[in-house]
Amino acid sequence: MISTSDFKNGMTILYEGQLYRILYFQHVKPGKGGAFVRTKLKDLNSGAIIDKTFRAGEKMEQAILETRKMQYLYKDEHYHFMDIETYEQIHLSEELLEEQKDYLIENMELFVVFYKGKPISIELPITIESKVIETEPGVKGDTVSSSFKPAVIETGAKIMVPLFIDTGDIIKVDTRTGEYITRVGAK
Repeated sequence: MISTSDFKNGMTILYEGQLYRILYFQHVKPGKGGAFVRTKLKDLNSGAIIDKTFRAGEKMEQAILETRKMQYLYKDEHYHFMDIETYEQIHLSEELLEEQKDYLIENMELFVVFYKGKPISIELPITIESKVIETEPGVKGDTVSSSFKPAVIETGAKIMVPLFIDTGDIIKVDTRTGEYITRVGAK
Protein backbone atom coordinates (compact mmCIF):
# COMPACT_ATOMS: atom_id res chain seq x y z
CA MET A 1 0.00 0.00 0.00
CA ILE A 2 1.19 3.51 -0.79
CA SER A 3 0.09 6.90 0.47
CA THR A 4 -0.83 9.92 -1.63
CA SER A 5 2.41 11.51 -0.41
CA ASP A 6 4.31 8.83 -2.42
CA PHE A 7 2.67 9.78 -5.76
CA LYS A 8 4.97 10.36 -8.75
CA ASN A 9 4.18 11.13 -12.39
CA GLY A 10 4.06 7.87 -14.38
CA MET A 11 3.31 5.70 -11.32
CA THR A 12 0.59 3.07 -11.76
CA ILE A 13 -2.02 2.57 -9.03
CA LEU A 14 -4.96 0.26 -8.44
CA TYR A 15 -7.99 2.39 -7.50
CA GLU A 16 -11.54 1.01 -7.16
CA GLY A 17 -10.45 -2.18 -8.96
CA GLN A 18 -9.16 -0.29 -12.02
CA LEU A 19 -5.60 0.28 -13.20
CA TYR A 20 -4.62 3.97 -13.52
CA ARG A 21 -1.40 5.77 -14.49
CA ILE A 22 -0.75 9.10 -12.74
CA LEU A 23 -0.22 11.69 -15.48
CA TYR A 24 -0.08 14.67 -13.13
CA PHE A 25 -0.44 15.30 -9.39
CA GLN A 26 -0.35 18.34 -7.11
CA HIS A 27 -0.30 18.48 -3.31
CA VAL A 28 -2.61 21.28 -2.10
CA LYS A 29 -2.56 22.64 1.44
CA PRO A 30 -5.29 25.27 1.82
CA GLY A 31 -5.35 27.72 4.72
CA LYS A 32 -8.48 26.11 6.14
CA GLY A 33 -9.36 22.44 6.05
CA GLY A 34 -7.26 19.39 5.39
CA ALA A 35 -4.63 18.97 2.71
CA PHE A 36 -5.50 17.07 -0.45
CA VAL A 37 -3.89 15.77 -3.64
CA ARG A 38 -5.29 16.76 -7.04
CA THR A 39 -4.49 14.22 -9.79
CA LYS A 40 -5.04 13.53 -13.48
CA LEU A 41 -5.32 9.77 -14.02
CA LYS A 42 -5.38 7.68 -17.20
CA ASP A 43 -7.47 4.52 -17.12
CA LEU A 44 -5.19 1.87 -18.66
CA ASN A 45 -8.14 -0.28 -19.76
CA SER A 46 -10.29 2.31 -21.55
CA GLY A 47 -7.74 5.09 -22.16
CA ALA A 48 -10.05 7.65 -20.51
CA ILE A 49 -8.44 10.50 -18.57
CA ILE A 50 -10.12 11.57 -15.35
CA ASP A 51 -9.49 14.20 -12.68
CA LYS A 52 -9.57 12.82 -9.13
CA THR A 53 -8.94 14.46 -5.77
CA PHE A 54 -7.67 12.36 -2.85
CA ARG A 55 -7.39 13.28 0.84
CA ALA A 56 -3.80 13.66 2.01
CA GLY A 57 -2.53 10.39 3.44
CA GLU A 58 -5.15 8.25 1.71
CA LYS A 59 -3.83 4.73 1.05
CA MET A 60 -4.14 2.64 -2.11
CA GLU A 61 -2.38 -0.23 -3.82
CA GLN A 62 0.51 0.38 -6.19
CA ALA A 63 0.29 -1.81 -9.29
CA ILE A 64 3.52 -3.64 -10.00
CA LEU A 65 4.12 -3.75 -13.74
CA GLU A 66 6.54 -5.90 -15.71
CA THR A 67 8.18 -4.65 -18.91
CA ARG A 68 9.63 -6.94 -21.55
CA LYS A 69 11.72 -5.92 -24.53
CA MET A 70 9.95 -6.95 -27.71
CA GLN A 71 10.15 -6.43 -31.44
CA TYR A 72 7.23 -5.17 -33.51
CA LEU A 73 6.71 -7.63 -36.39
CA TYR A 74 3.68 -6.71 -38.51
CA LYS A 75 0.01 -5.72 -38.54
CA ASP A 76 -2.95 -7.64 -39.85
CA GLU A 77 -6.20 -7.44 -37.83
CA HIS A 78 -3.93 -7.16 -34.74
CA TYR A 79 -0.44 -5.82 -34.06
CA HIS A 80 2.09 -8.65 -33.60
CA PHE A 81 5.12 -8.49 -31.27
CA MET A 82 7.88 -11.00 -30.48
CA ASP A 83 9.80 -11.35 -27.19
CA ILE A 84 13.48 -10.86 -28.05
CA GLU A 85 14.69 -13.43 -25.49
CA THR A 86 12.12 -16.23 -25.72
CA TYR A 87 10.83 -15.62 -29.30
CA GLU A 88 7.28 -15.92 -27.91
CA GLN A 89 4.79 -13.91 -29.99
CA ILE A 90 1.82 -11.90 -28.75
CA HIS A 91 -0.74 -9.76 -30.53
CA LEU A 92 -2.35 -6.54 -29.31
CA SER A 93 -5.52 -4.83 -30.45
CA GLU A 94 -5.67 -1.41 -32.07
CA GLU A 95 -7.67 -0.03 -29.11
CA LEU A 96 -4.88 -0.94 -26.68
CA LEU A 97 -2.24 0.92 -28.70
CA GLU A 98 -4.28 4.13 -29.24
CA GLU A 99 -2.27 6.86 -30.99
CA GLN A 100 1.02 5.00 -30.41
CA LYS A 101 0.24 2.77 -33.40
CA ASP A 102 1.03 5.76 -35.65
CA TYR A 103 4.73 5.44 -34.80
CA LEU A 104 5.27 1.66 -35.15
CA ILE A 105 7.89 0.65 -37.71
CA GLU A 106 8.41 -3.02 -38.60
CA ASN A 107 11.32 -4.64 -36.71
CA MET A 108 11.38 -1.77 -34.17
CA GLU A 109 12.44 -2.76 -30.65
CA LEU A 110 10.28 -1.42 -27.82
CA PHE A 111 8.93 -2.37 -24.40
CA VAL A 112 5.57 -4.04 -23.79
CA VAL A 113 4.12 -3.43 -20.31
CA PHE A 114 2.39 -6.36 -18.55
CA TYR A 115 0.17 -6.45 -15.45
CA LYS A 116 -0.35 -9.92 -13.96
CA GLY A 117 0.83 -11.50 -17.21
CA LYS A 118 -1.55 -9.50 -19.43
CA PRO A 119 -0.19 -6.86 -21.85
CA ILE A 120 -1.67 -3.44 -21.08
CA SER A 121 0.43 -0.95 -23.10
CA ILE A 122 3.64 -0.32 -25.02
CA GLU A 123 6.53 2.08 -24.46
CA LEU A 124 7.90 3.45 -27.72
CA PRO A 125 11.42 4.82 -28.16
CA ILE A 126 11.42 8.60 -27.58
CA THR A 127 12.28 9.30 -31.23
CA ILE A 128 11.92 7.43 -34.51
CA GLU A 129 13.34 8.04 -37.96
CA SER A 130 10.85 7.78 -40.78
CA LYS A 131 10.54 8.66 -44.46
CA VAL A 132 8.13 11.39 -45.60
CA ILE A 133 5.84 9.76 -48.16
CA GLU A 134 3.52 12.68 -48.88
CA THR A 135 3.85 16.45 -48.55
CA GLU A 136 3.73 19.59 -50.68
CA PRO A 137 6.92 20.32 -52.64
CA GLY A 138 9.72 21.76 -50.52
CA VAL A 139 10.80 25.40 -50.71
CA LYS A 140 14.56 25.62 -51.34
CA GLY A 141 16.47 27.84 -48.93
CA ASP A 142 13.59 28.23 -46.49
CA THR A 143 15.42 26.64 -43.54
CA VAL A 144 14.88 29.43 -41.00
CA SER A 145 11.16 30.02 -41.35
CA SER A 146 8.85 28.99 -38.54
CA SER A 147 6.13 28.05 -41.03
CA PHE A 148 4.96 24.47 -41.17
CA LYS A 149 3.05 22.27 -43.61
CA PRO A 150 1.33 18.88 -43.16
CA ALA A 151 3.18 15.69 -44.08
CA VAL A 152 2.50 11.94 -43.90
CA ILE A 153 5.33 9.64 -42.81
CA GLU A 154 5.69 5.96 -43.78
CA THR A 155 3.92 4.78 -40.60
CA GLY A 156 0.79 6.70 -41.64
CA ALA A 157 1.13 9.43 -38.99
CA LYS A 158 0.31 12.99 -40.04
CA ILE A 159 2.72 15.57 -38.64
CA MET A 160 3.65 19.20 -39.25
CA VAL A 161 7.07 19.75 -40.88
CA PRO A 162 9.04 22.86 -41.96
CA LEU A 163 8.60 24.14 -45.53
CA PHE A 164 11.99 22.82 -46.74
CA ILE A 165 11.07 19.15 -46.10
CA ASP A 166 10.27 17.27 -49.30
CA THR A 167 8.74 13.88 -50.16
CA GLY A 168 11.40 11.17 -49.68
CA ASP A 169 13.30 13.00 -46.90
CA ILE A 170 14.02 11.04 -43.73
CA ILE A 171 13.05 12.91 -40.56
CA LYS A 172 13.27 12.35 -36.81
CA VAL A 173 9.94 12.53 -34.93
CA ASP A 174 9.24 12.73 -31.17
CA THR A 175 6.83 9.84 -30.43
CA ARG A 176 5.54 11.48 -27.21
CA THR A 177 4.26 14.65 -28.91
CA GLY A 178 4.23 13.76 -32.62
CA GLU A 179 6.44 16.76 -33.38
CA TYR A 180 9.13 17.07 -36.05
CA ILE A 181 12.65 17.26 -34.56
CA THR A 182 15.11 17.36 -37.45
CA ARG A 183 15.85 16.15 -40.96
CA VAL A 184 18.17 13.13 -40.91
CA GLY A 185 18.62 12.64 -44.65
CA ALA A 186 17.47 14.11 -47.96
CA LYS A 187 16.27 12.05 -50.91
